Amino acid sequence: MTTTHRDPATGTAPWTDRIFSGSFVEGRGEPSPVVEKATGAVLGSVGSATADDLDHAVATAHAAQRAWADAPYQQRAEVLLRAAALLEQEPERLHPWLVREAGSAPGKAAFELGLVVSELRESAAAAAAPYGQVLRSSKPRLSIARHVPVGVVGVISPFNFPGILSMRSVAPALALGNAVLLKPDPRTTVAGGMALARLLADAGLPEGLLHVLPGGRELGERLVGHPQVPCVSFTGSTAAGRAIAAVAAPMFKKLHLELGGNNALVVLPDADLEAAASAGAWGSFLHQGQICMTTGRHLVPRPLAEEYAAMLAAKADALPVGDPWSGEVALGPLIDATQRDRVHELVTGAVAQGARLAAGGTHDGLLYRPTVLAGVSPDQRVAREEIFGPVAPVIAYDTVDEAVALVNDDPYGLSVGLLSGDAMAAYELSSRLEVGMVHVNDQTVDDEAVIPFGGIKASGSGGHFGGARANLETFGHLQWVTMQSEIERYPF
Repeated sequence: MTTTHRDPATGTAPWTDRIFSGSFVEGRGEPSPVVEKATGAVLGSVGSATADDLDHAVATAHAAQRAWADAPYQQRAEVLLRAAALLEQEPERLHPWLVREAGSAPGKAAFELGLVVSELRESAAAAAAPYGQVLRSSKPRLSIARHVPVGVVGVISPFNFPGILSMRSVAPALALGNAVLLKPDPRTTVAGGMALARLLADAGLPEGLLHVLPGGRELGERLVGHPQVPCVSFTGSTAAGRAIAAVAAPMFKKLHLELGGNNALVVLPDADLEAAASAGAWGSFLHQGQICMTTGRHLVPRPLAEEYAAMLAAKADALPVGDPWSGEVALGPLIDATQRDRVHELVTGAVAQGARLAAGGTHDGLLYRPTVLAGVSPDQRVAREEIFGPVAPVIAYDTVDEAVALVNDDPYGLSVGLLSGDAMAAYELSSRLEVGMVHVNDQTVDDEAVIPFGGIKASGSGGHFGGARANLETFGHLQWVTMQSEIERYPF
């Protein structure tokens, strides 16, 4: 691992056996190892936070937040812009951790790093964006609605894109005047937390505004249930989102849930099949399929389904899989053995139920070959559940209406790709789809810092990520204020 950002006196990273609470300090919990996913090598260690650490962080965040919210917006924007410039100039701050700790292929890691830079810059712009509107009133007074900071935002982020899926909550929340408590996934504590804290601290973020608290499920539950954390932003599985909602609902917290997906790529009858297979391979196999937007179902006209599956299988067979730190590979490791075993169970179960293994279906440790399943029926588990692995189930349909029904007859509602020779016809079809995002002539995986990212149904609720307006609504409260020249007189 690069030593660029290690302490020159000790030769260790500043977060070794530590948490971040305005600065790197010892946590009260037992330190935990930072593990390279492809090899199992221990890269270092981080501290862990306890309930007492959380309580201290909450108190510190509250004490620091008011002055931060009252500071000129340029001050908040400048910190984020400096962080973006630092990361762009010194990608080794994050890139190696994305490759080794998160198991990202080098290209995916570079792409994610670019997203983090973009998020920092867009959030800096949000700090300067209009944050309210003038309203009409039946009285002779000024009437305005404005977004004000919620105060302290709790963020719980996942392992798959740890850098951007932490920063897309942390950066806008800070830009709009909040303090943040971040609990990254324990499997990617550095890429999803410690490296980002170091970046923002080096960019001049005042102490007390950001706290990175490594820990497991118990700490996450305490963060969600803490009475002085009024807003929680969670990205992760739908099952975990339901549990978080159950804890937060009685406290009437502002809750932002970005959850799972079982996203469909619909190949329409007039689509270029070779181009469709290329898009489909990217949608299913990018980062080992460990993305909420991953293409989990390929819906193909029945006369074309076998040819499409063969093309997709040829692309899968040609993709190199291996240790991403050792060289250029297309796919790295799955995050852990539990996830690998679940993926393999879904694949073998589908074959036992009549699907045909057209490619893949094998693994070496955590390295799972990109897999294509032909002849999948819509009622099989592999077609109904979020796989979170490099598996492409191909499902045949007879009519476009049937394809629409297959998309909508699903508990998730995140992303759909529509591939067609007639883009306008596909666009007209998009309004019939019960999802939060539709991409005409592209696959299902996409994100930009300026767009309102979010799903419906079991894929999420409570707001969107991205763009000033969505971030204001997610990380702020709408407040109505009136003002008039004289005190109103009443008949009492």
